[in-house]
Amino acid sequence: MKFTFGLVCVAAIAFAQTPRFTDSARRDKLMGMVSKTDALFEKYFTERQIPGLVYGIVVDQEVVHIKGFGISNTETKAAVGPETMFRIASMTKSFTALAILKLRDAGKLSLDDAVSRWVPEIAGLAYPTKDSAPLTVRQLLTHGAGFPEDNPWGDRQLAIPDREFSRWIDQGIPFSTPPDTSYEYSNYGFALLGRIVAKASGQSYEQYLNREILRPMGLKSATLEPSRKHAIGYGRRDGKLFEIPSLAHGSFGAMGGLVIDARELGRYVAFHLSAEPARDEAEAGPVKRSSVREMQRQWRTSSFSASGGTELRANASGYGYGLSVSRDCRFSRVVAHGGGLPGFGSYMMWLPEYGVGMFAMANLTYAGPAAPMREALEVMAQAGALKPRSLPVSPILKSTQQALIQLWNQWSDAGLDQIAADNLYLDQPRASIAAGVAELKKKYSGCSPDGELKPENWLRGEFGLDCKEGSVKVTFTLAPTKVPKVQALRFSGVGKPSEVLLGLAASKAAESPYGKCSVGEVVSGEGVDSATFKIGCRNGEALMSLREAKATFSRAPGQACTP
Repeated sequence: MKFTFGLVCVAAIAFAQTPRFTDSARRDKLMGMVSKTDALFEKYFTERQIPGLVYGIVVDQEVVHIKGFGISNTETKAAVGPETMFRIASMTKSFTALAILKLRDAGKLSLDDAVSRWVPEIAGLAYPTKDSAPLTVRQLLTHGAGFPEDNPWGDRQLAIPDREFSRWIDQGIPFSTPPDTSYEYSNYGFALLGRIVAKASGQSYEQYLNREILRPMGLKSATLEPSRKHAIGYGRRDGKLFEIPSLAHGSFGAMGGLVIDARELGRYVAFHLSAEPARDEAEAGPVKRSSVREMQRQWRTSSFSASGGTELRANASGYGYGLSVSRDCRFSRVVAHGGGLPGFGSYMMWLPEYGVGMFAMANLTYAGPAAPMREALEVMAQAGALKPRSLPVSPILKSTQQALIQLWNQWSDAGLDQIAADNLYLDQPRASIAAGVAELKKKYSGCSPDGELKPENWLRGEFGLDCKEGSVKVTFTLAPTKVPKVQALRFSGVGKPSEVLLGLAASKAAESPYGKCSVGEVVSGEGVDSATFKIGCRNGEALMSLREAKATFSRAPGQACTP
């Protein structure tokens, strides 16, 4: 019989597919959580005794909800709403990072430039060790310059003039750690980045930010100059509120001076969400999507924590460019940043793979609403409203699956030769692969595709064959050749669990260390005395393996932590 496989006919291998959301009710589920998220922020506003607070939700590049609480000014009693402008403090750092990346993309500077190229005053800086390399732009972006953490000192420096800042630099900057060896948050470093923006662009930092970032993004009201028309910042002392005058824009404005309203901050979060996923769609600017994605990658680790008990919790945190980036047991990537100044507190957070973001601003010293934001995302997740994009099957994976199904139905050495990469037979002799398939066909009969090919990426996937006696799982990985062919291949049998084993599985799953779990699909085992099941628990999936009436539990594929 002649075998023909589609993948050998691919002239231009367009195997790239864009991940997409597949739950048609996803937005309705998210909007159904609004009353609960409102309650969380109202509780935070009340318990912290904040004069005024506003928060919002962004879904798929659209601001879908904004809610205000309280007042922006204790004298006028003006209510907080979508147009109330707040100073967002260190959230400004991400705007500065965008300015640097736009200049980089235009060929005006390199992230690996020595800082002294743009700030000559720093050339005479005394480094802490003789083997310290010169400070770079990238180190400033990721808080890796070795400068000392400078909160709250930096919060009081917004208005210093350029001449005074130059004098400080001339006097020298003390180091707390050697450059590029660790993470330490530095407002001073971002003030230097503001000066680099000015030198590389030939404009003031404020002019460049307005012309190249804010206005092209549609942020028409955002400004670096606060006024009495904006929310007034307050502190609390001895139980009483007092007004804290806002500082004017100066050399430290690049680290924390921006004033913005909820509509425009929501548009800004939507802009960051629009960078995902990578795709062929035309750029909308003002900064390339690839550069915005680059900002949202963890370039410097800051901390790792884990705690046990009935539920493992872990968090790996770090910094991108002007943004904090972390990973925990529930979400593979959380992008966020807070802002705190005397008189103000703010926070923004988004989940790039889920297309959902939130933001909040308050006019009380360091009252950044991170806690209710995390609670809100947890509420959304538990309600099933947060689902990541799914990766469609690439044409090359699909054609390879069809070839493997054809081989299962009627084996042919020549057929396998057509799809095998040059390493396959060195790792698994062809005769061994053929013998393994023949042995499985003796045990599993009447097999047909289960209809689902599960892609791990564009060049790796697995699918199943439903059989009378259970199923056969086929996993394969394609090689990085012009026409990707099979470099790794595995056929494995999964026996149908006996009634006794199913009963035991239900009993053990109900008593799992992760709380009461439900039994899902069987993923391996012969099915009479042993089997491994997926189990669905309150906080995610796990694996439960049964052997000789004993159960062991482990992390499921795709899960960062056990439930």
